[in-house]
Amino acid sequence: KTVLVIGGSFAGYQTAKRLSETLPTGYKVVLVERNSHLHYVFVFPRFSVVSGKEQYVFIPYTGLVRGAPEGIIKVVTDEVVRMSDGFVELKNGGKLWFEYLVFATGTTAALPGKVAATEREGGVKELRDMQERIERATRIAVVGGGTVGVEVASDIKDFWKEKDVTLVHSRARLLTRFGEGLSGYVVKRLEEMGVEVRLSERPDMEVEAGVLRFASREEDEYDLIIPCTGQRPNSSILSALSPFSISKENSQVVVKPSLQIIDGRFPHVFALGDVTATGGPKMARSALFQAEVVVKNILSLIKGTSKLEAYKPNFLLEGAIKLTREW
Repeated sequence: KTVLVIGGSFAGYQTAKRLSETLPTGYKVVLVERNSHLHYVFVFPRFSVVSGKEQYVFIPYTGLVRGAPEGIIKVVTDEVVRMSDGFVELKNGGKLWFEYLVFATGTTAALPGKVAATEREGGVKELRDMQERIERATRIAVVGGGTVGVEVASDIKDFWKEKDVTLVHSRARLLTRFGEGLSGYVVKRLEEMGVEVRLSERPDMEVEAGVLRFASREEDEYDLIIPCTGQRPNSSILSALSPFSISKENSQVVVKPSLQIIDGRFPHVFALGDVTATGGPKMARSALFQAEVVVKNILSLIKGTSKLEAYKPNFLLEGAIKLTREW
């Protein structure tokens, strides 16, 4: 019998790992992931700017299998293109059957947040191409003041002090997922570094032409524009199985506190990580906590126990970063 995990980033990886350690005899876990390596996306913004380490941010999945009991876990490098109740169809034409399904497909974003390539060599090339574009540019605009945009803008100015860097954000403060104190501190530090910060601005972008057009009709030209404007949930393949479980507002997967999808017809289908609307922080630490809930609940269902554990977001623990300690 199979527990199928779709998506091998932090949420899916941790879920598959914990299942391989805890599933009873007669069960195995199969992880389906389209990328050949785990993408350590936390450092993608830094290594879009700084060269020399980009080859180390793609981690083989061999460590997931190594040391696990023989036959308990299998990693399939492929992409799920269609879901049905009880099996999925793969891009290569194969099928995988399951008793339990864990949906952990994450989000899609452009570089410097994520790369498009599925093979390590292609991902390294994308990062190096971005490094070269930044090195050649003199005047750079970073559009989007979330974590990726703030890191990219500050790293460019830190490593290339002579460059003219502008950070543009549509909201009244940066880093809106964090406290106001951190936002104010970051603006102050960016301005001290020489980064121009423009808040409450949503310019029209002509990225290839290097032009930003602001609401005031002001038009600025740049050698390079780097959009860092959000991520899109990878939920479309689940919508074929359960359209009711996809939020019409943001396309995230709607789940119960048990992290089962909201559609009561599929109690054996779970979802976690950035693709879901859990109400918790969108951070890897949250995914680790959610993985524990999913694993415990799958084990309970296997044992025939109806009482399931609920995921309760702990914002202080799951959403904390070192910079917030004093704020």
